[in-house]
Amino acid sequence: MIDISITRMSSKGQVVIPKEMRSNIKEGEKLMLIKNDGQIIIKKASDLNKNLKEDLEFAKKTEEAWKRYEKGENKRCFFKGKSQKANRKGNPKS
Repeated sequence: MIDISITRMSSKGQVVIPKEMRSNIKEGEKLMLIKNDGQIIIKKASDLNKNLKEDLEFAKKTEEAWKRYEKGENKRCFFKGKSQKANRKGNPKS
């Protein structure tokens, strides 16, 4: 399952990782940031060797999906097992 949270960057470049997203990150633990065009992925540095190939593949798939989204393809919202196709403004159709 994918969890998504929104946060902000301060004027000093600091970003707070929301509490629900940091349950398995310890204070002082090193984190790695991977920047790919408009994406930033945060990974635990200790997981670098274990999952790097998977992370790079995930980043690639995310970028491809975003490009399709920007072209107006695959705009669907899923709620409680139902799919609603979105119109061009991103609003679900009734």
